[in-house]
Amino acid sequence: MSPGYVMAPDSDDGALVAQVAAGDPQALRSLYDRCSQRAFSVAIGVLTNRGEAEDVVQETFLQVWRQARRFDARRGGAMAWIVTIARSRAIDRLRARSAADRATASVRQEPPAQHVPSPSEAAEHAELRRHVADALAELPTEQRRALELAYFRGLSQAEIATELGDPLGTVKTRVRLGLGKLAALLAPSGAGGLS
Repeated sequence: MSPGYVMAPDSDDGALVAQVAAGDPQALRSLYDRCSQRAFSVAIGVLTNRGEAEDVVQETFLQVWRQARRFDARRGGAMAWIVTIARSRAIDRLRARSAADRATASVRQEPPAQHVPSPSEAAEHAELRRHVADALAELPTEQRRALELAYFRGLSQAEIATELGDPLGTVKTRVRLGLGKLAALLAPSGAGGLS
């Protein structure tokens, strides 16, 4: 195997990240196809839980979509950048899991204080919910349902497959395609108009 052959895939990944930074959802799908398995391997190695690792991969590529402009090829390749994001997300989730275990004991002793949002916070959250709801409504029903189960009910992709009675591969494809379309709809130039 020549060194040029080894470098070509990562340079292609870097070009895809540049296209994602320009708002190209197809580039995000291509990058997901190329890099998601490596991101999953890192996440499962940290978490040892398949469902949580799948969720980390989804979160990773949402972060890639939002932060592609921050990618700096001088600091390393695109695959390394994506794997670093996945590893950080997995570690954060692991820390949150142990923090949640510690917090459970204190919750039993005393109920937490309720945060009451200010009127401006409430208006901002309502506007954001409306934009997301509008964008979700534009997705095909199967993709929308898979994303709703993942993000609003917190189900893993395996649990979604069981809930819907669909093969896991079908659910993964629906989530991936739905995320790409949702990202395009919520992009600054998309229908949602969010930045």
